[in-house]
Amino acid sequence: MQNEPSVNLKGIAWSAMQQYGFIPAFPPAVTREVGALSENVFPDTPTGPLDLRSLLWSSIDNHDSEDLDQIEVCEREENGAIRVRVAIADVDSRVPKGSATDRHAAHNGTSVYTGVTTFPMLPLRLSAGITSLLPDRDRMAIVIEYSVLADGRTRPGEIYPALVRNHAKLVYEEVSDWLEGSGPVPGTVEETPGLAEQVALQHEAAMRMKKRRTEQGALALETIEAEPVVEENRVMALVIQEQNLARCLIEEFMVAANGTLTAFLAAAGLPMIHRVVRIPRNWDGIVREAAELGETLPDRPDAEALTRFLIRQKAADPDRFPDLSLTIVKLMGAGEYVAFRPGDEPVGHFALAVTDYTHGTAPNRRYVDIVIQRLVKSVIDGGGCPYTCEELDALADRMTDREKASQKAERFVRKAAAAVLLRERIGETFAAFVTGASEKGTYVRLIDPPAEGKVVIGEEGLRVGQKVRVRLLATDPYKGFIDFARTG
Repeated sequence: MQNEPSVNLKGIAWSAMQQYGFIPAFPPAVTREVGALSENVFPDTPTGPLDLRSLLWSSIDNHDSEDLDQIEVCEREENGAIRVRVAIADVDSRVPKGSATDRHAAHNGTSVYTGVTTFPMLPLRLSAGITSLLPDRDRMAIVIEYSVLADGRTRPGEIYPALVRNHAKLVYEEVSDWLEGSGPVPGTVEETPGLAEQVALQHEAAMRMKKRRTEQGALALETIEAEPVVEENRVMALVIQEQNLARCLIEEFMVAANGTLTAFLAAAGLPMIHRVVRIPRNWDGIVREAAELGETLPDRPDAEALTRFLIRQKAADPDRFPDLSLTIVKLMGAGEYVAFRPGDEPVGHFALAVTDYTHGTAPNRRYVDIVIQRLVKSVIDGGGCPYTCEELDALADRMTDREKASQKAERFVRKAAAAVLLRERIGETFAAFVTGASEKGTYVRLIDPPAEGKVVIGEEGLRVGQKVRVRLLATDPYKGFIDFARTG
């Protein structure tokens, strides 16, 4: 029966973590180390960090997120530009390089969000407490400044340590509904003087940057990742996290902040780790996909042409667009981390339409961001580079591997949860889209619920994007299998 207690979803998640090379529990040495930390430790120096607690900082995240990495605040400048400050949690100050906590974080490389349970990279006392930019707490942070010009270009500014205070923890969906005009002003926004105008200014800055990046060829991709809603080991539903104006706001702010970080480190002559998406090797495959939809793309990779094609397809067929996006992502190839030495030719990030890019804005959740933070702080403090080029080579390879492994673990647990949800519906017929067709098998995504599975009977002749009807044959939560037969 569906959701019967014998299906141990947390056990499945734990096993998936181990299968993909993660250590799901914190070693005793880490627990002791973090348990000995005091709540607040601020530098006691003659000058000290800047005190920016009075600024109207706020965060936007998921409703249940406690591992808050960044907060933002804006002000309008006289020349029409908008000055943006992004404060990033100072995780390095509480996780020294080479400590037991640091070694564990380096091994796992990232927090893993399975939907059933979360495996944080850092103990919750850190990531959801001491180093989290939670509301109404004084925290040390690294502040990244940049200006957004009227045409959407960004001009890097200063980077420096500061004492900050989050005045409002906002939620993506509530902020987005308000910005789109489909919902009321969020309660926290209404209750905090000046916050409505502040968020509106942030939105204006984000839209400037988005317009500019879209014109430059930033890809408008929108894949579906259905997250299980689990209550007391029961799978209640699968929900799709949709892109919206608030998520777009944070994405644009982080893209610009990460670009500012790379410019800062490059100006200091330091090696670093870049986040890259290479120019697609399988551009011919992307051209063929467009041709099947009646469109023509250039023979050579062209991000702007691909973006215009994707925008047209989303408008013409929004239901199939996530599957087209997934196909394009697979043909482009995955993102990766590469060590970058001064004087190297940057690889660039094809999907974001940026050349110099890193990941440095989520140190509570990703280890590479802690590495970048240490590099930045070494410039601020005037110390030597904390990593050799050889260490950065090894770290880039390791973080790429851990990211891929986390995606596999998360995907497996989502499939297991979907298999549990569908167990009582064996024999039923569903409408679906074909999401994959190769020698490895033919796969479909149901329209409702948005579960994915394999067509094991009648798969001949099916093509990606085709709408079909399938009958559910069997599910196996422990193997993550959902099997269908084509019925029409």
